[in-house]
Amino acid sequence: MTRDIRACAVAVSGMLLLVLTACGGAGSGRTVEPPGSVGSAASSTSPTSGSNITPGVTDPEHAVDPPGPRRGALVGADLLIKNESTLGAPLVRRIRGLATVKRSLVLSLGNVGIENRVINLGAVDPSTYRNYTPYVSAELQQAWDRVAGGELVIDKSLGRRLQDDEGFLKLGNDQDAPQVHIGAFAPQVPQIDAVVNESWGEQLGLPSDNAMLISTGIHSPRVVMADLQQIVGDDAVVSILGPDLDPGAQQLAIPSGGSVAAAVGAFRYTVLGAERVAPEQSWVAAHIRTEQVPILGNVTCHAVIIPQLRAALREVQSRGLAQEIHPQEYAGCYYPRYIAGTQQLSLHAFGIALDLNVSGNQRGSAGEMDRTVVEIFKKWGFAWGGDWGYTDPMHFELNALIDPTAPR
Repeated sequence: MTRDIRACAVAVSGMLLLVLTACGGAGSGRTVEPPGSVGSAASSTSPTSGSNITPGVTDPEHAVDPPGPRRGALVGADLLIKNESTLGAPLVRRIRGLATVKRSLVLSLGNVGIENRVINLGAVDPSTYRNYTPYVSAELQQAWDRVAGGELVIDKSLGRRLQDDEGFLKLGNDQDAPQVHIGAFAPQVPQIDAVVNESWGEQLGLPSDNAMLISTGIHSPRVVMADLQQIVGDDAVVSILGPDLDPGAQQLAIPSGGSVAAAVGAFRYTVLGAERVAPEQSWVAAHIRTEQVPILGNVTCHAVIIPQLRAALREVQSRGLAQEIHPQEYAGCYYPRYIAGTQQLSLHAFGIALDLNVSGNQRGSAGEMDRTVVEIFKKWGFAWGGDWGYTDPMHFELNALIDPTAPR
């Protein structure tokens, strides 16, 4: 997707902040305003000749048919089913056949890493999914037109934290992960942080039709949850939708968005409370290793990161910079937890991030990391938190798979 799209207006509708954009070619001479500024741009919603695609959409390559006016009743989602792969028509029919399942919607749902924060991303049909969102979101027509046009809708506080200066999000922690423009800030269904259309979901590698939103009507979600878990078996998890997850709740992480995510692997985990989680033991046994590396000594990380970490540290050592890394201030790699104050996993929960020289490299600061050390880590496939909008200069995370034995 070319980055000639620029945010140039914001409109407020109730509790929603809609980011309006205009399209223009590179070198158009247009004044660029970052998301959050006030402007007056708008886009047409009339169909182009011979097509149902809205003219002036920001991303024609990923555009789908516009949703048109909202239709049908609004639905309060009570439960979420999430599977690692497609649920399949027979299973969906069995679920919908339960008398306690009053309404349901199939969607695609995975996880993408953005600056150490792993968000829940849905790929949806905007004409049907919108009815499951809060009223103010469901009624904001332009938001769903923009999803159809290839943009993303995200919760406001999260979007503001993660967007770049031009209103884009990089969906995935891979170095070459695609960037999608934010079309609107709007509250979503609990446990879904952001949504794109199904065309984007396919490119991002989200598992197709692997999730369902369930409305139980007058029936207790906890009772229905037990019935659903029997139907879906051990492969899927069923969650009660709400502001918080109870200790003991089962969840499923499905990394998506690139080669690093594919190498990490999906896993179930149990919510422990105090922002800690416990990945299933079979995944830990298959992927988490404790090995010795230069300078730091023993580290516990995902197996995929260790060869590149070892290569980076060897080069730091060979270039006479070992003293720039302080082993006593190493804060770990594999640490299964949520980001503080959220229900979004940290990349530390996957074992593909590490924190170095903690005391002099706090959040929001330029930090004291030696910049040559930073460049060495980047050479060996790591992103550095010091480059982020809200900096985290102690933090390095895997963003490319590199063969340490290949000439460089």
